[in-house]
Amino acid sequence: MRPAALLAALLALAACSPEPPAKEPPMDEKLKKLTPLQLEVTKCARTEPPFKNEYWDNHRAGIYVDIIDGEPLFVSSDKFDSGSGWPSFTRPLEKEKIEEKTDSTLGMARTEVRSRSSDSHLGHVFPDGPGPGGLRYCINSASLRFVPLEDMEKEGYGEYIPQVKK
Repeated sequence: MRPAALLAALLALAACSPEPPAKEPPMDEKLKKLTPLQLEVTKCARTEPPFKNEYWDNHRAGIYVDIIDGEPLFVSSDKFDSGSGWPSFTRPLEKEKIEEKTDSTLGMARTEVRSRSSDSHLGHVFPDGPGPGGLRYCINSASLRFVPLEDMEKEGYGEYIPQVKK
């Protein structure tokens, strides 16, 4: 990461809390690889702009994994066009891989979705989705990495191919 990008990332982390940290926390190697936007979204619970993000209109078959640690989170077969401008899914790949928390920011009650493995903010879940569950997992592209179906086996996600092809 270039010094200017690293400085921007550190400033973004510092902006997450209202009080400055007593001392600068050590930056994990995985976090060093994130862009400033990815860092703001995953660690500061920010939201990327709608319709101007990488996966909102992605229609390829594959798996969506945690941008920080590669944990499988969502599959393309559960993705749908919600018209919101963010990737939307009817469910997570495995419910145990995410954590849901009450979010009362912005003066409303919402349910935040976080990756259990990296404790990263992913987005929110709303009760207005299609299908039997009726849920819409509205997820920031900046918190995800997409692995196309043709690369899943070589990247170690072969066991999830049947869920992508369903």
